[in-house]
Formats: sequence, C-alpha cells, structure tokens
Amino acid sequence: MITKITSLLMIATIVAIIAPLSVNAESAPDTPNSSYVYNVNGAGATFPFPLIDLWRVEYNNDFDNVNLNYQSIGSGGGIKQHIEKTVNFAATDAPLTTKERALAPNTLHIPETMGGVTVTYNIPEIPKSGLKLTGKVISSIFMGNITKWNDPLIKDLNPGLNLPNQDIVVAHRSDGSGTTFVFTDYLATVDPDPGWGKKVGKGKSVPWPLGLAAAGNEGVAGIVKSTTYSIGYVELAYAFQTGMTVAHVQNGDKNKFVEPTIASVAAAAAKIVDKLPSAEADWSAVSMVNAPGSDSYPIASLTYLLVYEDLKQTSKNKEEAKAMLHMIYWMITDGQEFSKSLLYPPLPDNVVELSKKGLSRVTYDGDILWKYDGPVKTTETKTETKTTDYEIPDWIRNNAKWWADGLITDQDYIKGLQYLISQGILKV
Repeated sequence: MITKITSLLMIATIVAIIAPLSVNAESAPDTPNSSYVYNVNGAGATFPFPLIDLWRVEYNNDFDNVNLNYQSIGSGGGIKQHIEKTVNFAATDAPLTTKERALAPNTLHIPETMGGVTVTYNIPEIPKSGLKLTGKVISSIFMGNITKWNDPLIKDLNPGLNLPNQDIVVAHRSDGSGTTFVFTDYLATVDPDPGWGKKVGKGKSVPWPLGLAAAGNEGVAGIVKSTTYSIGYVELAYAFQTGMTVAHVQNGDKNKFVEPTIASVAAAAAKIVDKLPSAEADWSAVSMVNAPGSDSYPIASLTYLLVYEDLKQTSKNKEEAKAMLHMIYWMITDGQEFSKSLLYPPLPDNVVELSKKGLSRVTYDGDILWKYDGPVKTTETKTETKTTDYEIPDWIRNNAKWWADGLITDQDYIKGLQYLISQGILKV
C-alpha cells in the first residue's frame, strides 16, 4: 500500500493552494463579558415587537448572561423614554422629527428591520384576502366620506365581489404609534391637499375624524377580528399571525394591486435604500411609502433602534454599554436570519453596512467601543492544478523523504497522506 501511495505522489494531480488574496476578516464588537449578568432595557414600537421578542430569546440562547427587557408601548412612548434617557435603547417606526432630534442630540438611527402596514377588514361575505383598494378610497373610508361597503367607488374596483350594504366600522390606534405614522404618511402622500394631507395630516398621533380606538397593533387587530364590517390598519406580521384578511393596495405606479408580502415590502425598500442618510444624520424626511415599481407594496417602512452615540448617558457602566452594542450588532447581522419566519424582510446589505458604520460611532464617556474598518473583504483562494513531478510542494516531498529515510513510521506516513487526501490537497 505504501509503495502504491508513494508512486502516486510522483504522478498524482496536486492542487496547490495559493495564499488568500486578502485575509482581513471583519471585526465585531466584543462579546459580553461572561463574568457579569446584564439587563438591557428597551421600549417603543409594536411594529417590530414579534421580531425583537424572538431576538430576545435567540440572543439569550447564545449569551445567557444578557437579558433583554423590551416594552412594546408604541413608537411615541419609546421616543419619550429615549429623550428622558430611561432606557438603554428605543425602537420607532417613525424617525425622529427635527424637534425630537433637538431634544435628543447625538442620536443614531439604526435600521433594524422593515415591514408593511396592512389594511385589514372583517366582511363575512368576503372571507378571503384580496379586496382591492386604492389610496384615495382608503383615505375616504377613514375620513368618513365612504360609509358603506357597497359604495360605487369600492364596487368599481372589485367587480364580481359580493359587497354588502353595510356600514363600515373604522378602527385605529389610540396610542402614539409608528404604525400610525406609516399609515398616515401614506394617506397624506396619496391624498394631499385638500384631502387627508390637509385635513388630518401625518404623525404618530393624529386627530382621527371617526372610528373605534385601541392601543397597539394587537388592540386594532382585536377590534377588527371581533367587529363585523370593520376595517383597520395592522402591521403585516400581526395580520398574518392572527389569520386576518388583508386588502391588496394599488401601487405607487397605479398599474397593479399589490398583496402585502415579504417580497413586495422588499421591492419597496429597494427603491430607497441607496438614498438613506448616515446613522447620525437627520432622518425626519425618510419615507418608503408609495415607492415606485409594479411589485412595490405602497404602505411599507423601515423601523429603527434609537441609540445615543455616547452610551454613558443610558448605561450603568462601560461593560453594560459594550454588551448592548454587541447585542444590537447581532440583531442587524446574525439576527436577520430570523426575520422571514415572522414575515419581516431581511435588511439589504447596504442598509446593514450603514448600520454598522453607525454603531462604530458609539462610545462610552468618549472611549470608542468598536472600531469598524469597512465591509468584509472577500477572501479569494486561488487554486492551480499541477500534474508534473517537479512542481510537487517541498513539504510533501519532505514527508516522502522522511519516510524513505526512516525518520517517520509507515503508520505516520500513511496518516499524513490520508490527511492530505481528505483535505483535497492531494487528489488520487
């Protein structure tokens, strides 16, 4: 056997492994110090709550000394606590206004995920999703200008559906809500002056013309599910997790009615991601609603984590600050793999890159916590196939020579050859 393998060494195809062209692997923030237990507190948007709650569990599986307590109280409540510095971080679907930004200087917007706001309804005669609605019709319903489900404007969009002669019951949020911000941003965009944009406007809270009110996505979902002939707006994950029927909404190009899905939200995001500001800049004008593209769902948004550049303002000590920084880094990188299971599209690579650059600005009392040198460089391994005897690398030749000179045993030599074959270095 040894003779056979030795002869094969002299004529075998040798795969030479050339050194990688780049070996600069991307660094990550320091992992949490295992000597301590950390309790990280966050609060804010209900929009991303299902995903944040899953992150809480999955991150703790990897780092069981870090406990996340996230209170789903709405974007308005989260921003309030961020300004008051009573939480380590906040979450919001509505970027800070210029006024809020002045109250919380040196705040970073870190996009964490994105999603859609569905228009959900409870019409017994139409038990399935797919009712077609335009932005103008939705605005008219929520303003009280369209009051019956069989209104001609709805019937014209849905020929063949059994639309009943029943009063429409409107449901909306009672709390300061990023979901409300996204929904009213959409209505103000598609129905401006003299419509929704002029009469009601956009914001986390607005003067609703009519309707039943409840707190949180779950509150609005509860009204719609329990009230026949009702309509409301609910974040995509909540709607699908609770089996609600949702409308297909006319896209920004006005040539197609689009179902709210991971793919259609991602299509909307693709139209704006290259125009996003840096994490430390002003995000007040950022919007994804009514994005162009035939497959873009028009009521979509990024959602953000709000973090102060200097974490001394919201952390007990430097170690706690470093633990939170690592957790947020994990959310925007490894944590994205859990997004699709809850109907959130994973962040595009360039948004992740933007967020990493933002996190690299984070300090504790002026000390930089993580130095980020840019995107990971692709490590390319060049292979060359050689069949000539004289190009066999010296270290393989030496192995054969040492065996021939009796410096290593037959067993050692065979093990060495077997290792080379198993690694693909020597192909027999």
